[in-house]
Amino acid sequence: MRPILEVKDLQVSFATYAGELQAVRKVNLAVNPGEAVAVVGESGCGKSLTAQTIMGLIPSPPGRVVGGQIFFEGQDLLQLNEAQLQGVRGNRIGMIFQDPLTSLNPTMKIGKQIAEGLQKHQGLARAEALEKAREMLQLVGIPHPERRLNQYPHEFSGGMRQRAMIAIALACRPKLLIADEPTTALDVTIQDQIINLLKNLQRQLDMAIVLITHDLGVVAGLCSRVVVMYAGQVLESGPVREIYCRPRHPYTQGLLASVPKINKQGEALFSIAGSPPDLLNPPAGCPFAPRCSKAMLICRESAAQEQEVSPGHRVACWLDLYLAQNRKREVTG
Repeated sequence: MRPILEVKDLQVSFATYAGELQAVRKVNLAVNPGEAVAVVGESGCGKSLTAQTIMGLIPSPPGRVVGGQIFFEGQDLLQLNEAQLQGVRGNRIGMIFQDPLTSLNPTMKIGKQIAEGLQKHQGLARAEALEKAREMLQLVGIPHPERRLNQYPHEFSGGMRQRAMIAIALACRPKLLIADEPTTALDVTIQDQIINLLKNLQRQLDMAIVLITHDLGVVAGLCSRVVVMYAGQVLESGPVREIYCRPRHPYTQGLLASVPKINKQGEALFSIAGSPPDLLNPPAGCPFAPRCSKAMLICRESAAQEQEVSPGHRVACWLDLYLAQNRKREVTG
Protein backbone atom coordinates (compact mmCIF):
# COMPACT_ATOMS: atom_id res chain seq x y z
CA MET A 1 0.00 0.00 0.00
CA ARG A 2 1.35 3.41 -0.98
CA PRO A 3 1.45 5.91 1.92
CA ILE A 4 -0.84 8.91 1.63
CA LEU A 5 1.81 10.93 3.52
CA GLU A 6 5.54 10.26 3.45
CA VAL A 7 8.11 12.49 5.14
CA LYS A 8 11.70 11.75 4.12
CA ASP A 9 14.79 13.06 5.94
CA LEU A 10 13.05 16.32 6.89
CA GLN A 11 15.34 19.01 8.34
CA VAL A 12 14.06 22.35 9.65
CA SER A 13 16.22 25.08 11.19
CA PHE A 14 15.64 28.53 12.69
CA ALA A 15 18.03 31.44 12.47
CA THR A 16 18.59 32.97 15.94
CA TYR A 17 20.96 35.54 17.39
CA ALA A 18 22.87 32.67 19.02
CA GLY A 19 23.17 30.66 15.80
CA GLU A 20 21.23 28.05 13.82
CA LEU A 21 18.70 26.09 15.87
CA GLN A 22 18.36 22.61 14.33
CA ALA A 23 14.77 21.96 15.40
CA VAL A 24 13.93 18.97 13.15
CA ARG A 25 16.76 16.64 12.15
CA LYS A 26 16.20 14.04 9.41
CA VAL A 27 12.72 12.95 10.44
CA ASN A 28 11.08 10.08 8.54
CA LEU A 29 7.37 9.39 8.82
CA ALA A 30 4.83 7.46 6.72
CA VAL A 31 1.03 7.30 7.06
CA ASN A 32 -1.13 4.91 5.04
CA PRO A 33 -4.63 5.79 3.78
CA GLY A 34 -7.20 5.45 6.56
CA GLU A 35 -4.50 4.90 9.21
CA ALA A 36 -4.09 6.77 12.52
CA VAL A 37 -0.49 7.41 13.59
CA ALA A 38 0.58 9.11 16.83
CA VAL A 39 3.71 11.27 17.14
CA VAL A 40 4.72 11.51 20.79
CA GLY A 41 7.50 13.07 22.84
CA GLU A 42 8.36 15.81 25.31
CA SER A 43 7.48 19.44 24.67
CA GLY A 44 10.03 20.93 22.29
CA CYS A 45 10.94 17.62 20.60
CA GLY A 46 9.83 18.89 17.17
CA LYS A 47 6.55 17.02 16.73
CA SER A 48 4.33 20.12 16.29
CA LEU A 49 6.97 21.77 14.11
CA THR A 50 6.98 18.73 11.84
CA ALA A 51 3.19 19.03 11.50
CA GLN A 52 3.41 22.75 10.75
CA THR A 53 6.06 22.09 8.09
CA ILE A 54 3.76 19.56 6.41
CA MET A 55 1.08 22.27 6.30
CA GLY A 56 3.51 24.89 4.99
CA LEU A 57 3.05 27.06 8.08
CA ILE A 58 6.69 27.61 9.10
CA PRO A 59 7.39 31.36 9.32
CA SER A 60 10.20 32.18 6.89
CA PRO A 61 12.31 33.87 8.07
CA PRO A 62 13.43 32.82 10.64
CA GLY A 63 12.50 29.21 9.82
CA ARG A 64 13.58 27.31 6.73
CA VAL A 65 13.47 23.76 5.43
CA VAL A 66 17.11 22.73 5.10
CA GLY A 67 16.49 19.38 3.45
CA GLY A 68 14.13 16.49 2.87
CA GLN A 69 10.86 15.82 1.08
CA ILE A 70 7.18 15.70 2.07
CA PHE A 71 5.04 13.62 -0.28
CA PHE A 72 1.25 13.83 -0.03
CA GLU A 73 -0.63 11.61 -2.49
CA GLY A 74 2.63 11.37 -4.46
CA GLN A 75 3.16 15.17 -4.68
CA ASP A 76 6.12 16.85 -2.96
CA LEU A 77 4.56 19.65 -0.92
CA LEU A 78 7.92 21.40 -0.53
CA GLN A 79 7.98 22.06 -4.29
CA LEU A 80 4.63 23.90 -4.30
CA ASN A 81 4.25 27.67 -4.22
CA GLU A 82 1.92 29.39 -1.75
CA ALA A 83 -1.04 29.47 -4.15
CA GLN A 84 -0.69 25.73 -4.81
CA LEU A 85 -0.32 25.02 -1.09
CA GLN A 86 -3.56 26.84 -0.38
CA GLY A 87 -5.30 24.34 -2.64
CA VAL A 88 -4.04 21.53 -0.37
CA ARG A 89 -4.15 23.18 3.06
CA GLY A 90 -7.63 23.06 4.57
CA ASN A 91 -8.95 21.21 1.54
CA ARG A 92 -7.10 17.90 1.13
CA ILE A 93 -5.27 18.18 4.47
CA GLY A 94 -7.11 19.48 7.54
CA MET A 95 -5.51 20.54 10.83
CA ILE A 96 -6.77 20.92 14.39
CA PHE A 97 -4.57 23.35 16.32
CA GLN A 98 -3.61 23.10 19.99
CA ASP A 99 -5.77 25.79 21.59
CA PRO A 100 -9.21 26.36 20.03
CA LEU A 101 -9.77 29.54 22.04
CA THR A 102 -6.83 31.27 20.35
CA SER A 103 -7.24 29.50 16.98
CA LEU A 104 -10.89 30.52 16.49
CA ASN A 105 -11.57 34.13 15.43
CA PRO A 106 -13.36 35.76 18.38
CA THR A 107 -15.02 38.37 16.13
CA MET A 108 -16.64 35.88 13.71
CA LYS A 109 -19.62 33.62 14.22
CA ILE A 110 -18.84 29.90 14.23
CA GLY A 111 -20.99 29.26 11.15
CA LYS A 112 -19.07 31.79 9.09
CA GLN A 113 -15.72 30.34 10.18
CA ILE A 114 -16.75 26.87 8.99
CA ALA A 115 -18.34 28.20 5.78
CA GLU A 116 -15.20 30.16 4.81
CA GLY A 117 -13.25 27.07 3.79
CA LEU A 118 -16.20 25.64 1.87
CA GLN A 119 -16.62 28.85 -0.10
CA LYS A 120 -12.90 29.13 -0.83
CA HIS A 121 -12.09 25.52 -1.73
CA GLN A 122 -15.38 24.22 -3.09
CA GLY A 123 -16.84 27.42 -4.55
CA LEU A 124 -20.13 27.13 -2.66
CA ALA A 125 -22.55 30.05 -2.37
CA ARG A 126 -22.93 31.57 1.11
CA ALA A 127 -26.30 29.94 1.84
CA GLU A 128 -25.15 26.52 0.68
CA ALA A 129 -21.90 26.82 2.67
CA LEU A 130 -23.82 27.72 5.85
CA GLU A 131 -26.09 24.70 5.37
CA LYS A 132 -22.97 22.51 5.06
CA ALA A 133 -21.60 24.20 8.18
CA ARG A 134 -24.78 23.27 10.05
CA GLU A 135 -24.36 19.67 8.90
CA MET A 136 -20.76 19.67 10.13
CA LEU A 137 -21.79 20.94 13.58
CA GLN A 138 -24.33 18.15 13.71
CA LEU A 139 -21.73 15.61 12.56
CA VAL A 140 -19.33 16.52 15.41
CA GLY A 141 -22.09 16.24 17.98
CA ILE A 142 -22.90 19.87 18.81
CA PRO A 143 -26.58 20.14 19.89
CA HIS A 144 -28.94 22.70 18.30
CA PRO A 145 -26.58 23.37 15.34
CA GLU A 146 -29.00 25.91 13.77
CA ARG A 147 -28.64 28.14 16.82
CA ARG A 148 -24.95 27.48 17.33
CA LEU A 149 -24.14 28.67 13.79
CA ASN A 150 -24.89 32.23 14.87
CA GLN A 151 -22.92 32.17 18.11
CA TYR A 152 -19.37 33.37 18.80
CA PRO A 153 -16.51 31.23 20.21
CA HIS A 154 -16.83 32.75 23.70
CA GLU A 155 -20.37 31.36 23.89
CA PHE A 156 -19.05 27.79 23.52
CA SER A 157 -17.60 25.60 26.29
CA GLY A 158 -14.05 24.26 25.94
CA GLY A 159 -15.22 20.89 24.61
CA MET A 160 -17.63 22.53 22.16
CA ARG A 161 -14.91 24.87 20.88
CA GLN A 162 -12.74 21.84 20.19
CA ARG A 163 -15.64 20.20 18.31
CA ALA A 164 -16.08 23.42 16.31
CA MET A 165 -12.37 23.29 15.39
CA ILE A 166 -12.83 19.70 14.23
CA ALA A 167 -15.82 20.80 12.15
CA ILE A 168 -13.70 23.50 10.46
CA ALA A 169 -10.86 21.03 9.79
CA LEU A 170 -13.20 18.42 8.30
CA ALA A 171 -15.58 20.73 6.38
CA CYS A 172 -13.97 19.93 3.01
CA ARG A 173 -13.72 16.20 3.82
CA PRO A 174 -9.89 16.00 3.72
CA LYS A 175 -8.05 12.70 3.17
CA LEU A 176 -5.61 13.52 5.99
CA LEU A 177 -6.26 15.19 9.35
CA ILE A 178 -3.42 16.47 11.53
CA ALA A 179 -4.60 16.82 15.14
CA ASP A 180 -2.08 18.82 17.18
CA GLU A 181 -2.74 18.20 20.89
CA PRO A 182 -6.54 18.07 20.37
CA THR A 183 -7.22 17.22 24.04
CA THR A 184 -4.95 19.78 25.72
CA ALA A 185 -6.59 21.70 28.59
CA LEU A 186 -9.71 19.50 28.48
CA ASP A 187 -10.85 17.40 31.44
CA VAL A 188 -10.60 13.61 31.23
CA THR A 189 -14.28 13.09 30.35
CA ILE A 190 -14.17 15.57 27.46
CA GLN A 191 -10.83 14.14 26.31
CA ASP A 192 -12.45 10.73 25.98
CA GLN A 193 -15.36 12.22 24.02
CA ILE A 194 -13.03 14.00 21.58
CA ILE A 195 -10.92 10.86 20.98
CA ASN A 196 -14.05 8.76 20.40
CA LEU A 197 -15.37 11.45 18.05
CA LEU A 198 -12.15 11.42 16.01
CA LYS A 199 -12.23 7.61 15.86
CA ASN A 200 -15.83 7.61 14.59
CA LEU A 201 -15.16 10.38 12.05
CA GLN A 202 -12.07 8.56 10.77
CA ARG A 203 -14.22 5.53 10.05
CA GLN A 204 -17.10 7.54 8.52
CA LEU A 205 -14.91 9.72 6.30
CA ASP A 206 -12.22 7.10 5.56
CA MET A 207 -9.40 9.52 6.36
CA ALA A 208 -5.91 9.18 7.77
CA ILE A 209 -4.98 10.90 11.06
CA VAL A 210 -1.68 12.13 12.47
CA LEU A 211 -2.14 12.69 16.21
CA ILE A 212 0.45 14.97 17.79
CA THR A 213 0.51 14.51 21.57
CA HIS A 214 2.61 14.13 24.70
CA ASP A 215 -0.22 12.24 26.43
CA LEU A 216 0.45 8.53 25.95
CA GLY A 217 -2.92 7.75 27.53
CA VAL A 218 -4.89 9.02 24.50
CA VAL A 219 -2.78 7.21 21.90
CA ALA A 220 -3.98 3.65 22.42
CA GLY A 221 -7.62 4.65 22.05
CA LEU A 222 -7.18 6.02 18.52
CA CYS A 223 -3.93 5.01 16.83
CA SER A 224 -2.49 1.81 15.40
CA ARG A 225 1.12 3.05 15.15
CA VAL A 226 3.25 5.41 17.22
CA VAL A 227 6.37 7.44 16.40
CA VAL A 228 8.57 8.54 19.31
CA MET A 229 10.48 11.81 18.81
CA TYR A 230 13.23 13.37 20.90
CA ALA A 231 15.42 16.41 20.20
CA GLY A 232 14.15 16.73 16.64
CA GLN A 233 14.73 13.07 15.74
CA VAL A 234 12.74 9.83 15.58
CA LEU A 235 14.17 7.32 18.07
CA GLU A 236 11.57 4.56 17.79
CA SER A 237 8.45 3.69 15.81
CA GLY A 238 6.11 0.75 15.51
CA PRO A 239 2.69 -0.72 16.26
CA VAL A 240 1.11 0.73 19.42
CA ARG A 241 0.81 -2.65 21.17
CA GLU A 242 4.42 -3.53 20.34
CA ILE A 243 5.77 -0.18 21.56
CA TYR A 244 3.71 -0.23 24.77
CA CYS A 245 4.46 -3.87 25.64
CA ARG A 246 8.06 -4.09 24.39
CA PRO A 247 9.65 -0.62 24.15
CA ARG A 248 13.24 -0.92 22.97
CA HIS A 249 14.73 2.58 23.27
CA PRO A 250 15.56 3.76 26.82
CA TYR A 251 13.77 7.04 26.12
CA THR A 252 10.56 5.24 25.14
CA GLN A 253 10.91 3.08 28.25
CA GLY A 254 11.25 6.24 30.36
CA LEU A 255 8.19 7.88 28.76
CA LEU A 256 6.03 4.83 29.46
CA ALA A 257 7.37 4.45 33.01
CA SER A 258 6.36 8.06 33.76
CA VAL A 259 2.66 7.43 32.98
CA PRO A 260 0.61 7.25 36.22
CA LYS A 261 -0.73 3.73 36.89
CA ILE A 262 -4.00 3.09 38.67
CA ASN A 263 -2.60 0.05 40.51
CA LYS A 264 0.34 2.00 41.95
CA GLN A 265 -1.43 4.77 43.83
CA GLY A 266 0.68 6.47 46.47
CA GLU A 267 3.98 5.66 44.77
CA ALA A 268 6.23 8.45 43.50
CA LEU A 269 6.00 9.00 39.75
CA PHE A 270 9.05 8.10 37.68
CA SER A 271 10.76 10.99 35.92
CA ILE A 272 13.58 11.09 33.39
CA ALA A 273 16.54 12.92 34.94
CA GLY A 274 18.28 15.75 33.12
CA SER A 275 17.24 18.04 30.27
CA PRO A 276 17.05 17.77 26.46
CA PRO A 277 20.19 18.79 24.54
CA ASP A 278 20.86 22.27 23.17
CA LEU A 279 19.87 22.10 19.50
CA LEU A 280 22.05 25.12 18.71
CA ASN A 281 24.90 22.65 19.18
CA PRO A 282 23.38 19.17 18.98
CA PRO A 283 25.44 16.21 20.19
CA ALA A 284 27.31 14.04 17.69
CA GLY A 285 25.91 10.83 19.13
CA CYS A 286 22.51 9.78 20.43
CA PRO A 287 20.72 12.91 21.70
CA PHE A 288 19.38 10.96 24.70
CA ALA A 289 22.80 9.64 25.78
CA PRO A 290 23.47 12.33 28.48
CA ARG A 291 20.21 11.32 30.24
CA CYS A 292 20.44 7.57 29.59
CA SER A 293 21.52 5.23 32.41
CA LYS A 294 22.42 2.57 29.82
CA ALA A 295 24.57 4.79 27.59
CA MET A 296 27.86 3.39 26.26
CA LEU A 297 30.86 5.29 24.92
CA ILE A 298 29.74 4.79 21.31
CA CYS A 299 26.35 6.34 22.16
CA ARG A 300 28.06 9.65 22.87
CA GLU A 301 30.34 9.49 19.84
CA SER A 302 28.02 8.39 17.02
CA ALA A 303 24.27 8.25 16.39
CA ALA A 304 22.84 4.77 15.77
CA GLN A 305 21.01 4.13 12.51
CA GLU A 306 17.40 2.95 12.61
CA GLN A 307 16.99 -0.82 12.37
CA GLU A 308 13.95 -3.09 12.25
CA VAL A 309 13.81 -5.26 15.38
CA SER A 310 10.45 -6.90 14.58
CA PRO A 311 7.88 -6.45 11.76
CA GLY A 312 7.11 -2.72 11.54
CA HIS A 313 9.04 -1.94 14.75
CA ARG A 314 12.13 0.23 14.22
CA VAL A 315 14.57 1.67 16.76
CA ALA A 316 17.73 3.79 16.64
CA CYS A 317 19.75 2.51 19.62
CA TRP A 318 23.29 1.17 19.92
CA LEU A 319 22.34 -0.97 22.91
CA ASP A 320 19.76 -2.88 20.90
CA LEU A 321 22.26 -3.39 18.07
CA TYR A 322 24.94 -4.48 20.57
CA LEU A 323 22.64 -7.05 22.22
CA ALA A 324 21.51 -8.34 18.82
CA GLN A 325 25.13 -8.85 17.72
CA ASN A 326 25.95 -10.67 20.98
CA ARG A 327 22.95 -12.98 20.56
CA LYS A 328 24.08 -13.71 17.01
CA ARG A 329 27.58 -14.60 18.24
CA GLU A 330 26.14 -16.92 20.90
CA VAL A 331 24.05 -18.74 18.28
CA THR A 332 26.82 -19.04 15.67
CA GLY A 333 29.80 -19.29 18.03
